[in-house]
Amino acid sequence: MGAVINALILGDVIGQPGCRALFIHLKELIKDYSADFVVVNGENAADGFGITPEIMQQFYSNGIDVITTGNHIWQRREILSHLELNDKLLRPENYPPGVVGKGFCIIEKQGIKLGVLNLQGRTRLSEVDCPFRIGDRAVKKIKKETDCIIVDFHAEAPEEKESLAIYFDGKISALAGTHTHVQTADERIMDGGTAYMTDIGMIGPTDSVIGFDKRIAIQRSTTQLPLKMEVADNPAVIQGVCVSIDSETGKAIKIVRINKISNL
Repeated sequence: MGAVINALILGDVIGQPGCRALFIHLKELIKDYSADFVVVNGENAADGFGITPEIMQQFYSNGIDVITTGNHIWQRREILSHLELNDKLLRPENYPPGVVGKGFCIIEKQGIKLGVLNLQGRTRLSEVDCPFRIGDRAVKKIKKETDCIIVDFHAEAPEEKESLAIYFDGKISALAGTHTHVQTADERIMDGGTAYMTDIGMIGPTDSVIGFDKRIAIQRSTTQLPLKMEVADNPAVIQGVCVSIDSETGKAIKIVRINKISNL
């Protein structure tokens, strides 16, 4: 058995309340979970839709190693050039060829390498390339350098997330589902040694509808009008997982669900 590394994987950051909670509590979380690597999904950080270069830099300066995203990454055009230039800002790997940016990276700390792969689902989302086929190809590339691999699967359907996790079981260290902003309670380590959770949740306002103003959400549903969703201005919940990985085999040893209420 090799050294044990702890990867802190945190859910979608929603607007200013989410950013505020993240920046205030991240150092505490890193200490509490003895985190060696920190991966955070930032696709909702800018007022609920996308991420800006300024927020991206705040993420890095506060100790985040890799920023994953999803379908909302394209809603802030000013971030597109950073997708091309910044190796640690990811967009889903399974977008068609020619789309700006990259879907995986390998980072190294104290001689230990960790691969991070970002994929997007196809059920009830825009039509992208197959996450199974594209993901398999990316995992093989990453394995040339390390067996320690985390996948952020940004997807809507639980059955698609669970299927991909089983498909990758034994090939990756962990698959963390994102996108729905609703934390599930099914964290586990599968037979092949891959840690899994259908959705790790969000860092966003608690008294809300998936982080957004509940009044607008109800009005959208009752009137069917295309009203613009706005981030709720309430204290946030901090959700995610910490996965302990054997650095020699890449197998997960432990997965702990994080669900912390912030009063700020």
